[in-house]
Amino acid sequence: MSTLDPRAESAGEQTEAITLSLHQASPPELVESMSEDVVLELGWGRLIFGQTFADPENLADVLREEAKGRRDICIYAREPHVLVSRAPAELFIDPSHTYRLRFTDDDHIAPTQRGFTIRALRSRAEADEMNRVYVRCGMVPAPVDVIWDNHVQRDAVDYLIAVTDDGAVLGTVTGVDHVELFSDPENGSSLWTLAVDPAAPLPGVGASLTLALAELYRTRGRSYMDLSVAHDNGAAIALYEKLGFTRVPVMAVKRKNAINEPLFTHPPETVDDLNPYARIIADEAIRRGIWVEVIDAEAGEMKMSHGGRSVITRESLSEYTSAVAMSRCDDKRLTRRIVSEAGIAVPRGRLATFDQADHDFLAEVGDVVVKPTRGEQGKGITVGVTDSEELDAALARAREQYPEVLIEQRAEGDDLRLVVIDGKVVAAALRRPAEVTGTGRHTIRELIEAQSRRRAAATGGESVIPMDAVTEATVTEAGWSFDDVLPEGERLRVRRTANLHQGGTIHDVTAIVHPDLRAVAVTAAAAIGIPVTGIDLLVPDVTSPDYVFIEANERPGLANHEPQPTAKAFVDFLFPNQPGLPQAWTPDEAARTRDQQR
Repeated sequence: MSTLDPRAESAGEQTEAITLSLHQASPPELVESMSEDVVLELGWGRLIFGQTFADPENLADVLREEAKGRRDICIYAREPHVLVSRAPAELFIDPSHTYRLRFTDDDHIAPTQRGFTIRALRSRAEADEMNRVYVRCGMVPAPVDVIWDNHVQRDAVDYLIAVTDDGAVLGTVTGVDHVELFSDPENGSSLWTLAVDPAAPLPGVGASLTLALAELYRTRGRSYMDLSVAHDNGAAIALYEKLGFTRVPVMAVKRKNAINEPLFTHPPETVDDLNPYARIIADEAIRRGIWVEVIDAEAGEMKMSHGGRSVITRESLSEYTSAVAMSRCDDKRLTRRIVSEAGIAVPRGRLATFDQADHDFLAEVGDVVVKPTRGEQGKGITVGVTDSEELDAALARAREQYPEVLIEQRAEGDDLRLVVIDGKVVAAALRRPAEVTGTGRHTIRELIEAQSRRRAAATGGESVIPMDAVTEATVTEAGWSFDDVLPEGERLRVRRTANLHQGGTIHDVTAIVHPDLRAVAVTAAAAIGIPVTGIDLLVPDVTSPDYVFIEANERPGLANHEPQPTAKAFVDFLFPNQPGLPQAWTPDEAARTRDQQR
């Protein structure tokens, strides 16, 4: 490696000490240096040293003057929050950390170099190669003239490059000597635009450039070298900390421009951010060449477009489900009345009055289900209430979810979900309550927690077993406690309801479900007036016609019914004249389409 001081290898004569652009200057060229309001032109943008500005309004004006396509950075502002308050619509605090490497007299920083050399910039051609590295790293390049003029004429700016034996530039770093620049009383320096060619075949280039620049400033007698790194760049932070850098409370301020937009706005959400219930629909649409725009990934909301037709969906709920149908499904008491009038069997029930009449109804039927008239995901539902004390507790739980509560006679049987799309049953599945299997070593509490973690992992966090009073009561009813060790191989049901969001499991029975049960589901959907729904029945046997209606869901989870073609049927419904995957497409081409939309 040649000498670390780039000034010793500069081509051309050294001229005046250092020139800076004043805040009044609109052109990018540099003018005579001043001891205050220091702005350094680096080509890709300006470094604005905030500690040299006495007036925050003046500093804000400088940042406002940023040229199009450039990236100015204000560092060391005395009060960055005050600075941003001067122009909150235009300025923001950069979400980066500042790291500092402090020097001592006996330090000697020796970068390890294998297969490359670190030296100063030597030619305009190498300045152009620096830009090539910038572009490959997604950074803003700088005019070669600015780089070269800074290198030749400015003692405050240092450009180092890492080159192979044949002269190929692998990486570059820019340093700024604060003492040369503005007689910094803190005797500091800083590192900027560290960039390593992503295709560089040799390791350690970035670390070597960093250490080489640090050694340069240590030998000049500087006290420290600072650098700025994105807060979420874990790999870079780990490297800098390994090299001895420590975090300091210094912030950078930038202007809100197109280049910086990802730093002050939420990143655009993609299909990869969707939950499983929306993702299965998005994948089916993309497979067909339908454009998918994610609106709210957490809610599963997206916009699908094809051939001039656009539809907004929230998982399996679409614009084609009317507000009237939604309200009918949402109110369980109203749903009961509508389907009953359509000739569908519903259990005996009553709207709770929270008085003796509720207890009289329990005494008459012997076993009831208590649930809020509005709600979803099984919240507030208690199954298997048989005595007055349990009834009062169940009513209180349901009332926490919604003021109106429904009490229904409990029917025997399994929970059957039938998915109806556009007047046809496309999937049928038995839903079973959460259960655990004993190991002979673990407590029931441990088994439930482990099973809950597995269910959450399998469903993207959608299904968990609540460790609540209902689970405890279910376990107690079976003769166990949370702290008991369940014998090996013994199965224990730990929830009374089969709701999937509360740890329930689902088992496909589409091929064997009785035709009469299919007809009931289609009739119920038609009576409600809803094009896509999950109809829940209690059945003693899926191969027999006997049933009792439980409820209708306006947003059934289609992903729960794979491999049944629920997503295909849903997209067919949304785009009835849109063909499937073009025959000319290969699977690779379909995958590329998905990647483009992510």
